[in-house]
Amino acid sequence: MWHITKRELYNNLNSLRFALTTVLLLALMITNAVRHIREHPKRVQKYHDAVTESMNQLTSRADDSLYKLAHEGPGTLYKKPSPLHFCAAGGEALLPDRVDTPYGSDIFWKLRYPDANINMKNVGPDVSQIDWAFIIGYILSFIALLFTFDAISSEREHGTLRLMLANAIPRHTVLIGKFLGALISVTIPFMLAMLVNLLMISSASEVHLNTEASGRLGIILFIALLYTCLFLALGLLVSARVQRSAVSLVILLLTWVTFVAFMPSTLAALASGFSSSMASHEYTDRYGQSYRRLKKTWRYAWYQSNDEKMLRIRGEWHTKIAVSGERLAGEYLTFKITQVQRARAITSVSPAALLQHLLEAFAGTGLDRHQQFIENVQRYAREYREFVVDMERGDPESPHIMGVREGMSKKPVSPEAVPKFEDIRNIGKDFNTAATELLLLTLFVVVLLAGTYLAFVRVEI
Repeated sequence: MWHITKRELYNNLNSLRFALTTVLLLALMITNAVRHIREHPKRVQKYHDAVTESMNQLTSRADDSLYKLAHEGPGTLYKKPSPLHFCAAGGEALLPDRVDTPYGSDIFWKLRYPDANINMKNVGPDVSQIDWAFIIGYILSFIALLFTFDAISSEREHGTLRLMLANAIPRHTVLIGKFLGALISVTIPFMLAMLVNLLMISSASEVHLNTEASGRLGIILFIALLYTCLFLALGLLVSARVQRSAVSLVILLLTWVTFVAFMPSTLAALASGFSSSMASHEYTDRYGQSYRRLKKTWRYAWYQSNDEKMLRIRGEWHTKIAVSGERLAGEYLTFKITQVQRARAITSVSPAALLQHLLEAFAGTGLDRHQQFIENVQRYAREYREFVVDMERGDPESPHIMGVREGMSKKPVSPEAVPKFEDIRNIGKDFNTAATELLLLTLFVVVLLAGTYLAFVRVEI
């Protein structure tokens, strides 16, 4: 087995395709690193400036009164940019980087999610970005086929396969040797290009990769090798089934175009056509109906009276309006995300789409990352409201009527006591999100390897 592996490796290392592969991968990875070094500091600076401004506004509210904190809310909450954006851009340009907490003169703040362009553009691979997802999904898979299309068919054409098997060498030994030889031949230039990429990014003073980022990079590398094994197995399968290398190359090219380039976009378009959508104007109408219904039900809240009973009615009305608006906004966002998730499940038939989703999950970009950000915002909103209620209850001089200025505590709040928003990422949750797609990719590899073995052991020499 090792003799066959070394022979395959030697032949590949001395071939023109190995040299071209090395140059191509190095060029793409260097381009990716240069672009990330130039653009990532701008994203980080923009994020820090926005967070600083939002925190200053929150501090000024805390210095004023508890009512102002309760009425105007925590301000705009921003999504932290991922340091691994160079691995998978994830359609971040199409997704919002914040959640607003607007307020009006007569109602309390509520979470408002910007219209996030969460549509079928967030489904398939993004070929407009030279990131790792594009390099691995398109370039590396194509290279894997180039290194295996003639692995067995060429031996049959030249008669060397008959001589090899005449020496009582088990067929599975030949197959494993060729697979390992091709895997090492493809891995060497990819690892070299990846190390150059990471060295350039790590050496830049503006970019910092911590221990967690290194662990995520290790997972991404494993996924890349698993994805490469899939196309190596596919190349060996077709090469074992045909007599001529030219025929094998044509079949593999057509297969690659179908499953990598054509299928993700086509399935996304079909999913978009068959899925229903809730238009934004429908959400606006539902909110308007809810507002008018509550206004009619709580019509006494409009009477400008400082009577305690009327203050409580007004406070409860303000709270109801805020809760209703936030609930409808959450339903609208959930509906849009569910539609896209269904379409993504359909495109998972394509290995390239699977790879894109997996890299986005562990790079901290894309739709899954946006959902995690929304969950962080909603959890913080609950903590913020609980803080306001606890501070109100802690003032014995207050009438404890939430929702109106006259009924709440007049004491200023220490800015340090106000809870601060943290956009945290949980790698355990990322694993749970990506578990199904990771198992599906592994299943594809196992099925193709089993098919390759059965095809090779039954082939007539």
